Amino acid sequence: MIEPAVAQLTVAGARLLTGTQARWMGCEPADKPRIYFANHTSHMDFVLLCSALPPHFRMKTRPVAASDYWNHGTVRRYMIHQVFRGVLVDRRGAARIVNPIEPMIEALDQGESLILFPEGTRGAGEEIQSFKCGIFHLAKARPHVELIPVWMDNAYRVMPKGALVPVPLLCSVTFGTPTFVRQDEAKESFLARIRQEVVELSKQ
Repeated sequence: MIEPAVAQLTVAGARLLTGTQARWMGCEPADKPRIYFANHTSHMDFVLLCSALPPHFRMKTRPVAASDYWNHGTVRRYMIHQVFRGVLVDRRGAARIVNPIEPMIEALDQGESLILFPEGTRGAGEEIQSFKCGIFHLAKARPHVELIPVWMDNAYRVMPKGALVPVPLLCSVTFGTPTFVRQDEAKESFLARIRQEVVELSKQ
C-alpha cells in the first residue's frame, strides 16, 4: 500500500511550504482519542494540523470533512478516503440519510482522534465564524473525550478561497488547554465558550 507514503509526502510538502510551527501551549501530545477543533480558512487546514502532530499520533488522527466537496473528483476522493481516512459528513440537513455524528463516535470508540472545523465552512481569516452544533452533540455523546482548541495562523493566506496553487508563507499551529462539555451546559453557551477559547489562542 502506497497511501501511508502519499500521506507522509503530502504532510512533508505542507511543512516545507509553510514552515509549520507546532506550539503546544495548553497540553502535550498524548496517545488517546481527542477532538481537535480549529478555525477554518483553507482546504489545506487539516493537512497543516496533521503536519503539526507527531507522526505516531498523526496516523491515528482523522479529519472530518464535507462529503459534497471531497467526493467530487478522483483525486479528492482518493486523498480523503485512502490517504487521510477522513470521516465524511453530509451537509444536506434534512435530506441526509445517516446521522453525521455516528461515524465520528465510531472513530473515537476505535481509539482514533478527530479534526473538526466547527465553523462548518471556510472563513476569510479575519474573524472566526459562529460554531455549528455538531461538536456539541459529539461532546455530549462522548463527554470523557478531551476537546483541544487549535488556532492556525496564516493558513488563509497560503491558500485562500478560489486559489488553486498554494503560496509559500510561514504558518503556526497552536494547541490550547483541553476542555470538556459541562454537565447541563446549554448548547449555545458551550458553542460560544469553545469558540472564545480559539479566539483567545489567536491573541497569543
